[in-house]
Amino acid sequence: MKKYVVEFIGTFFLVLTIGCTVLGLPPAVAPIVAPLAIGASLMVMVFAGGHISGAHYNPAVTLAIWIRGKCTALDVPTYILAQLIGAGAAAYAAVYLTGKDKVTPPFDFLQQMRALLAEFLFTFALCYVVLNTATSKGTAGNSFYGLAIGFTVMVGAFTVGSISHGAFNPAVAVGITVMGLSNVYDIWVFLVANFAAAAVAGFVFRMLNPEDK
Repeated sequence: MKKYVVEFIGTFFLVLTIGCTVLGLPPAVAPIVAPLAIGASLMVMVFAGGHISGAHYNPAVTLAIWIRGKCTALDVPTYILAQLIGAGAAAYAAVYLTGKDKVTPPFDFLQQMRALLAEFLFTFALCYVVLNTATSKGTAGNSFYGLAIGFTVMVGAFTVGSISHGAFNPAVAVGITVMGLSNVYDIWVFLVANFAAAAVAGFVFRMLNPEDK
């Protein structure tokens, strides 16, 4: 049970940070401050919960770690459920705290294809970094994994946030949809891209590290 509580808490504060910075800050400031705050929020939550749950806070990361062999099949649905509940609760909290929500129009077809590629690339990068810094024998016991993971999300948000909303995480996709920062008709883009990228990252890790069981 402790693992699932930690996954709820970490995902909650990640999504709350997204909501409060994007909804609460002036539009001229949010694109600069939000990626920094989001990356920092993820970093500190990874350091806080990594020793208990592995600090996934992301259904795609959970899938990648399961494929890599560091998460049991029993934990996958329960981790994902805790993450989704945390994201949904944070979304409602952010709307309440800021007193704001948005109505974001859906992507057109070309935007969906761009977002699909952007989400795939940076979700792959995130899962690849997680697997190599937090689960690999070669980096076992390091003290930098939280920083690496947080910075990956920060870089992704700066790079493609304006293209895909920069979720890289199905739980975040649910959260930003509840807040109106993404349209419900586009949620399939995140689900397909994020889970596909996670699966590819898991298999790439296994291919590159065949001795790391």
